[in-house]
Amino acid sequence: MKRGSVFSFHVTVVIAAIAFIYFSTVFVFIDEWFGLWSSPGMLNAVFFTVVAVMCIYNYALAIYTDPGQVPSSFVPDVEHPDHIVHEIKRKGGDLRYCQKCSLYKPPRTHHCRICNRCVLRMDHHCVWMNNCVGHANYKIFFIFVMYAVVACIYSLVLLAGSITVDSSKDDLQSEGSYRVVYIISGLTLVPLSLALGFFLGWHFYLILQNKTTIEYQEGVRAMCVAEKGGYVYSHPYDIGAYENLISVLGPNVLCWPFPSTKHIDSGLRFRTSYDNIPGTPASK
Repeated sequence: MKRGSVFSFHVTVVIAAIAFIYFSTVFVFIDEWFGLWSSPGMLNAVFFTVVAVMCIYNYALAIYTDPGQVPSSFVPDVEHPDHIVHEIKRKGGDLRYCQKCSLYKPPRTHHCRICNRCVLRMDHHCVWMNNCVGHANYKIFFIFVMYAVVACIYSLVLLAGSITVDSSKDDLQSEGSYRVVYIISGLTLVPLSLALGFFLGWHFYLILQNKTTIEYQEGVRAMCVAEKGGYVYSHPYDIGAYENLISVLGPNVLCWPFPSTKHIDSGLRFRTSYDNIPGTPASK
């Protein structure tokens, strides 16, 4: 399912930042360091443009891709031999049911108060995309952040390199205008590179653990409760680092840098660590 127009203040800010970083990098940093029409200048401009295009494309795709909607006909099959894990409410132990959507919640599904709907394998609601990050667009979101980090660091390197080059230009007006570009770019790129780099590392860690942001927070609470009771908590959807990785990015390594989602299933059921335990119905 595709969404309609989703422009908001935060989305406009992101688009403006991408445009500013691109034009300052290509037409100021690269031009000042190498000369835009020189061989190294054109090579850097082409490479940075490819990264920027991939960043913009994945951003737009993450915005307009529906994160995953619960089918109105979904009902948990508690008697199916392969479905040995069922999420229940903390209080009462009943199967999870959304009173607002009037639907049963599949595993890892949560209700988003901003979108006012249940989202399959919901990670979080991203105000910078004006959309939820969920089952159907999580990989796209992750790839977007990856290209954004590459673009920011690459631009920062070009900025630093262009500053170190001795300029022979005497045009004071040009120097003054460029000085403003350098200051704004530095104040934008440094915190962006740090924040997005941390964010990318955080989600890579979550992927390796096969957790969402919500599940990480719930896992911390579950771990504390388990320790008080003398038990050891283990995340049921952690099926091994490599299996966790390909469940999100896909089995083909060559497709990892691209927003391909052919490997994604319905999002109504997920493999668990219990599926591989001998003697359980799912392992037979």
